[in-house]
Amino acid sequence: MPDQTVRTILCYGDSNTWGYDPASGRRFPPEVRWTGVMARELGGQYRVIEEGLNGRTTRWEDPIEPGRNGLTYLAPCLESHHPLDMVLIMLGTNDLKQRFNLSASDIAESAGGLAGIAKHVAKNEAGQAPLVMLIAPPAVTVLTDFDEMFAGAEAKSRLFSRYFRMAAGWHEVSFLDAGALIECSPLDGIHFEPEAHRILGLALANEVRNSFA
Repeated sequence: MPDQTVRTILCYGDSNTWGYDPASGRRFPPEVRWTGVMARELGGQYRVIEEGLNGRTTRWEDPIEPGRNGLTYLAPCLESHHPLDMVLIMLGTNDLKQRFNLSASDIAESAGGLAGIAKHVAKNEAGQAPLVMLIAPPAVTVLTDFDEMFAGAEAKSRLFSRYFRMAAGWHEVSFLDAGALIECSPLDGIHFEPEAHRILGLALANEVRNSFA
C-alpha cells in the first residue's frame, strides 16, 4: 500500500516567508508565496505551516521593532506545532541591518544555532528529531528606501552561501542556497517578487520530497 502519512513541514522565516510584496508593501496571496507554491506542489500528503514575521532576526532584540527575536520564539513555536516532520529555517537578512553591526559569519552561526535547537526541541510523531534544513537567503542589493538601514549589507550578504553552508555542516542539517536560485527584487533590494517565490517554492518542494524518499 502507498504511504498515507501526512508529513508536517514548518517554515520559519522573516518577511520573505510572510510574503511581503515589494511593489505594494502588502502581503502576497497564499498561492503566490513560496510556502503556498511548495504546498501545492507537494500535494495532500504534506501540511505546510507558515511562520514568517516581518523584521524577524535570528536572535537579536531589535530596539526599534520589538518582538522580532527569532530565538526566543522558536522553541514555543516548535512545541505549539508538534508533531513536526521537517523544519525549514530561512533567516539572516534582517541581521544585516546596520544597527546590529554583525558579520556574515556571525549571522550564519546564529542561524545555524536555530537549526540546532530545532533538531533538539522538535519531535515527529514517533518522538524522533525532525529533518531540518538551513536556507541561506539570497544577497540583498539595497537600492532604495532601505539604503541607510542596510548600509554595508550587500557585501556581507554575498558571503551567506559560504558561511551558512558551514553552519549547516556544524549542526548536521541539510542546506539550500536560495541565492543560487533567485534574486531579490530591484524594487527594494530585499524582498522576493512572485517569480522568485515560484522558483523557490518548486525547488523546496523537490528538496522535501527527496528528503523523505
